[in-house]
Amino acid sequence: MKKNLQKCTALLLALVLALSLTACAPVAPEQDDVPLVPVADGATIGEGSKTFQMEVTDADGKVVKFTVKSDADTVGAALLALGVIAGDDSQYGLYVKSVNGITADYDKDQTWWGFYIDGVSATAGVDSTDIADGSTYGFKVESELSN
Repeated sequence: MKKNLQKCTALLLALVLALSLTACAPVAPEQDDVPLVPVADGATIGEGSKTFQMEVTDADGKVVKFTVKSDADTVGAALLALGVIAGDDSQYGLYVKSVNGITADYDKDQTWWGFYIDGVSATAGVDSTDIADGSTYGFKVESELSN
């Protein structure tokens, strides 16, 4: 009887441990409204009262232009919600590593995404740049070789 009780207790503890580990696992964000493929040149994505243009320039100089509609306050919030950009939060704001399905990561290949507002290098990050209707925002792959 004592051995059966020990086996049941061990099984119960293993079950509790497994359930607690499952409960601590990260949950994937809902992606029902997030495009699963990069945005095509000339497309319009999102819905909302604010509209702006995006230009994404890859390392080879290929440019993809599209229109974004959103009710978000910042360019970063709009692009994150639509799955256009991804990156890491840092003490300086969002460190953008992926734009429109293209990754530029300084730690891996000494490239990064430069952020532009109406063709001029931005002085603030994408996550702190308020949307100005009709403005054109851009990301361009940069490297020490391109400067």
